[in-house]
Amino acid sequence: MATATPLLSLQRLRPAHLPRRLLPAPHLAFPSDASAKPRLRRAATLCRAKFGKFDASDAPAEAEEAEAAADGGAAPPAEEGDSCLPSDLEGAIRQSGKASADFVNSGGLRAIAELLIPQLEFLNEEGAQAELWALSRIFLDTLVQETGQKVTAIFPDAGAAALLKYQWQDAQFKCASLSDRKPVSAEDEVAVMIIPDHQMLESVERIASQLSDDPIRPLVMWNPRLVSGDVGVGFNVRNLRRNFLSTFTTVYSMRPLPTGAVFRCYPGKWKVFYDDPSRPNRYLLARELTDRPDATDIERIFGGADEQSEEAPSLMNNVMGVFSSVSRFMRVISK
Repeated sequence: MATATPLLSLQRLRPAHLPRRLLPAPHLAFPSDASAKPRLRRAATLCRAKFGKFDASDAPAEAEEAEAAADGGAAPPAEEGDSCLPSDLEGAIRQSGKASADFVNSGGLRAIAELLIPQLEFLNEEGAQAELWALSRIFLDTLVQETGQKVTAIFPDAGAAALLKYQWQDAQFKCASLSDRKPVSAEDEVAVMIIPDHQMLESVERIASQLSDDPIRPLVMWNPRLVSGDVGVGFNVRNLRRNFLSTFTTVYSMRPLPTGAVFRCYPGKWKVFYDDPSRPNRYLLARELTDRPDATDIERIFGGADEQSEEAPSLMNNVMGVFSSVSRFMRVISK
């Protein structure tokens, strides 16, 4: 494999119109005309490297392997433990849309698709939301394509919904907002809430209740932020939020860890990965679980991984691993 090229400086990656602390990739810029769609770099046909190993120098080698396989050459290697992980940010979002569609097509009614990635948090800041909406369209387009149903996308405010409705005149889904008098109409078949936060919980619950009436229709939340750590939030409110969220199934989740990742893609199980000490930027499957692993589960799993390999770093003792792993993950999804 070719030697990795040096990482581009953050200044070169930062669009001029965004604050210095926000670092979304330039190719995620919001389209300036109604017919344009987000121009995102597509993954190579054969992408086996995960998270931190998608430097430009790797692409030619992967393309050559894919071309050789297409020409009747050597067959591609068998799938590995981390083959289910997405190859880039666009792939992750499309994967979340496909998982949500599979859940809806199977008769599921309430779903959450979450990408717990720092970059998406940055894009939620004022002045960078255009990139975030462009990413949400990838999810919505995938959901429409895979379900074939009438989808309504509910955005946090009326201004964003009106702008996107104008910009996305070719969209196969409807744009609405939480502040609309009737965000969901009788003819809508699937409702998707885009990044609802804890301040919108009352509106989210009201719409969820409406969708539970006849006819019953699915509700999908993409990257919800309904949990708040505010000290002023009372115990009863926290319980109400937990009870409400417990009615949803997390159909897609990606969460980078200090030395690995937690991943779930419906209908598959929850999977915990840890860094492969013999292959930089690759992961080994540590455990599959039926339910979402909590902190105790992860500590136990990584503790077992440490015992199996003296080279594997300790989750609890290697604090610098947090910055290393997230940095590698951010470098991948920023391309």
